[in-house]
Amino acid sequence: MMRYLFLFCICLASCQKVITLPLKSVPPELDIQGDVTNLPGPYTVSLSQSVDFYADNVYPTVSGAVIKITDSTSGVTDSLTETAPGVYSTHLLQGVPGHTYGLYVLSGGNTYTASSTMPAPVPLDSVTFSTNKRGGKSVIQPIPNFQDPAGIHNYYQFVVYVNGVQLQSTFVFDDRLSDGRYIHRALGTDTSQILPGDQVLVNMYCIDANNYTYFDEVEQITDPGQQSQDASPANPQSNIIGGSLGYFSAHTVSGKTAVAP
Repeated sequence: MMRYLFLFCICLASCQKVITLPLKSVPPELDIQGDVTNLPGPYTVSLSQSVDFYADNVYPTVSGAVIKITDSTSGVTDSLTETAPGVYSTHLLQGVPGHTYGLYVLSGGNTYTASSTMPAPVPLDSVTFSTNKRGGKSVIQPIPNFQDPAGIHNYYQFVVYVNGVQLQSTFVFDDRLSDGRYIHRALGTDTSQILPGDQVLVNMYCIDANNYTYFDEVEQITDPGQQSQDASPANPQSNIIGGSLGYFSAHTVSGKTAVAP
């Protein structure tokens, strides 16, 4: 979930002092996060509000919205029910690869829409690990292993859970340079995120092009190693029309669990 304002820090080399600029407050924006998958429902859409850069990491939930998801391929529309503050759940939908899904949100008198097509599934065969030294410490990184289908431009997102807790890191990959190959690409975790004996679950999502762009930009913004020193970070490009932050994604899921060596 991205904050609306950007932080500019001026580092003075002579005294190593960091000056925090007095950024102005701005009105909060709606943040929408919605998913439809090929796994059995219900599926959820979450609504919250952005906060100023220096505010606590507490994002107010948004209740009372009208939310619908339509399977544009079959013509079925599902009206979601608010099952927890800011969390809305489906009743009827079952995600099907190849189908296109439309999101409709009415909140605060404003309308937001999005569309996403669920790609064909790609099975994840296994999860192995690589162990390297970084700064004198061992770094254990999970490696998803799978066959990329030839002749199709595929986009992948990986979500990692360690002992049941989801890592906040964002991992995406596209097969532009690896079409049709067998993929075993390590995911860039940090030194303390995976330890020997940890149970690691890797979920591989096949996502559409628009959501790949969104999560790729999230990865670049949140990974200091990929940030340009000449460019200010910006909110990632959302596929939601109407001025909202966030994303709406129809994707397939394939997961494997392994124990870190």
